[in-house]
Amino acid sequence: MEQEIFNYLSKYTTITEELVRAITESTYFQSYPKGSILLKEGSIAHECYFILKGCIRSYLLKDGEEITIEFYTEEQVVSPASYGKSIPSDHYLECLEDVVVSVGNPELEKETFRKYPSLASLSLVIAEVVMKERQESFTSFKTSTPEERYLNLLSTRPDLIQRVAQQQIASYLGIKPESLSRIKKRIRSRKVSS
Repeated sequence: MEQEIFNYLSKYTTITEELVRAITESTYFQSYPKGSILLKEGSIAHECYFILKGCIRSYLLKDGEEITIEFYTEEQVVSPASYGKSIPSDHYLECLEDVVVSVGNPELEKETFRKYPSLASLSLVIAEVVMKERQESFTSFKTSTPEERYLNLLSTRPDLIQRVAQQQIASYLGIKPESLSRIKKRIRSRKVSS
């Protein structure tokens, strides 16, 4: 399991003996079955996750309807907005598949960063990259039509189409399932006529 973490971190830094020791000493793995709710609206987010296997969906309830915010899959960090703060979450985290994660919490992070300052610096670099990616994703979403959003999802995260219920995909795109069906039909008919 740790090897997946090292593979991910190697995108950002050289894997040193100190880094191997830090990860080995501070990593806690947990498995959750499909359907597990890791965080509920109104709960305090005491944990964050690095996904080694599986898919987690973030959603909120609005007027009794589930609104999908994000899907997280392998090599992605799930850090709720309220993580490390004593404020209630406004959303849920649900396992859409059986999931294996590395679990973090503020106390463990604080101790690990005190013991291994280089890991704290690396975490900041990764956080900046993740924030930049999320900002770009948000900007793209806000400036796209629903069809462009779907086409972007197909090109950047094609695995989600097979792993996630179409109703949740539609919610993520900000449309109704019927609209998603029409978009898919239009795309198919354009491919056939080309």
